[in-house]
Amino acid sequence: MKKSIYYFYLFVVMHNLSISQTLENKVSEPKNDVFSAVLLVDELEIPWGFTFLPNGAILITEKKGELLLFKDNKKQKIGNIPKVYKRGQGGLLDVALHPKFKENGWIYLSYASPEGEQKGGHTAILRAKLKDTILAEKKVLYKATPNTTKGQHFGSRIVFDKNNYLYFSIGERGARDINPQDIKRDGGKIYKLHDDGRIPEDNPFVGVDSAKTAIYSYGHRNPQGLILHPITGEIWNNEHGPRGGDEINIIKKGANYGWPLTTYGINYSGTSITDKTEMKGMEQPLYYWIPSIAPSGMAFITSDKYPEWNGNLLVGSLKYQYLERLILENNKVIRREKLLPDLGKVRAVKQGPDGYIYVAVEGKGIYKLIPNSK
Repeated sequence: MKKSIYYFYLFVVMHNLSISQTLENKVSEPKNDVFSAVLLVDELEIPWGFTFLPNGAILITEKKGELLLFKDNKKQKIGNIPKVYKRGQGGLLDVALHPKFKENGWIYLSYASPEGEQKGGHTAILRAKLKDTILAEKKVLYKATPNTTKGQHFGSRIVFDKNNYLYFSIGERGARDINPQDIKRDGGKIYKLHDDGRIPEDNPFVGVDSAKTAIYSYGHRNPQGLILHPITGEIWNNEHGPRGGDEINIIKKGANYGWPLTTYGINYSGTSITDKTEMKGMEQPLYYWIPSIAPSGMAFITSDKYPEWNGNLLVGSLKYQYLERLILENNKVIRREKLLPDLGKVRAVKQGPDGYIYVAVEGKGIYKLIPNSK
């Protein structure tokens, strides 16, 4: 009897949280006359990440373990890529260019790596150069440990800040009660490195006994979005909650983002994880979704191609298969709009060098959003 009362109480609390969050910010239906989605790169399976080269080509990661170069309307496989651990959510993940790529040619990849003594895999970051259609000068900058055969929560995104520091995310690998709150263990963290893999001296846990000194923030679940705010220079992330409680966070040095001690979500079975949505010393999300949308890549819009969207945030939804536009005011989401409904699982979104928005969709490819003339 007590258990049933507890679950009723939990339902009421979560239901009220959902109402308070979504009534004000209920996602609106799309306006079909704003833009046209033109398929630019076709026949992609799971395009986990992509980035633009200065010559107009696009580098694309396929989760199954392929790095593709798209140029002149043709796709070509890049050779000599690292060995990838393909299991569940693991595979070849994100790709990014060094901010000074034109000068140094460095490309960065995140992927599930089988390297290590234990069976299975864990997230790694690799730096390399592209020589014709081959990766050269490869160096693993970071490899999380220990390996595990679990197939969930590898993360992982890569972003550089305005000082050319490298940030990347690693999920807690399905070990929520072990990894995310322990700074001596990998997983459930955002990391910060120099571009060559060195640990910055001012990282928050440098000098802490047995700590993983690459850690910049902790208490994360499965961060699959990581971007630079174009004005403030802050690092923003989104991450998957369990059943409810997906989050957007502004990443702060040494901060604890709560998982699993605080969350706005519950177990997939409907049972409670915790009755706490906040605790002293732990960060609150800038925004959270109930129900979960399963957020993936995200991008800030600064382009004059979409003047009404300037300053907005785009986030892909894997669960509901659309692109979400979030209108922000003073770091608060004041309105949400659904874009590209039912197109497919949106895995990544970027504003290209030409100012247009590009969206990677599972099972289809990369679309270019062309504003319609008025």
